[in-house]
Amino acid sequence: MMLHGFKSSKQDFTFGSWKVTAAKNHIMKSKDIERLADELNMPSLPEMLYGDNVLRIQHTDHYGIEFNAVDALKKVNNMEDTVKVACAQEWQESRAESEHAQEVLRPFDWTFTTDYRGTLLGEELQIKVTNTEERIDIEKLKAREHIMFFEEVLLFEDELHDHGVSMISVKIRVMPSSFFLLQRFFLRVDGVLIRINDTRIYYEDGKDYMLREFSTRENTITELKWDLSHWEKEARFSQAGKYEVVARQLTRIFLQHSTQIPMR
Repeated sequence: MMLHGFKSSKQDFTFGSWKVTAAKNHIMKSKDIERLADELNMPSLPEMLYGDNVLRIQHTDHYGIEFNAVDALKKVNNMEDTVKVACAQEWQESRAESEHAQEVLRPFDWTFTTDYRGTLLGEELQIKVTNTEERIDIEKLKAREHIMFFEEVLLFEDELHDHGVSMISVKIRVMPSSFFLLQRFFLRVDGVLIRINDTRIYYEDGKDYMLREFSTRENTITELKWDLSHWEKEARFSQAGKYEVVARQLTRIFLQHSTQIPMR
């Protein structure tokens, strides 16, 4: 839930010809959520939906890429229940009275899983996406370099009627030589599975392209072999920190796709 005293904020940071914008606002009002649910043809939307939150990277020539909750939800399967477990029916029944009470809830992905990779910006000029074998250089990211700007923006979160958590957030850090963005969709269905979809964007100063990588990882709870004592040690950290621990412990990578995003 939104903390008392929360104030909307907007931060801009300039990196060469690029401007990074991070906007944080209040949770959408119920009437706006219902209107959006109708537009997206979905019986229900996440409990905590930040429809006006955005993280944007835009060139002075107005092209770029941004990450927002509404476009992320457009990638959710609104016709099929992809995780068929006992709690799915209970979750839908819990929403029936409070949202669209007169509507018979049809199957849809109640976990809000999305493979959203960002929204391209620009009218006359727009980023061109091409496949590439080039990968983000992790060693460069490990180098100790001054972080000139950092921000994290939450797009949506839902506790799946106390049966887990579904959330998507995006964060960026800007260094003197580059910037790196990570958007993470994290899903935990208690006793069933953990799923993580990551989109990474890396831009190195002087290059005429960005690299964008997408990966999805998933495993059942029973197959995950984590050290519970290590988990307890990490529990003192934030929720985001816990998700980072789980991400490191996932053992199977089902898909990794890299694209090169030329700037000209």
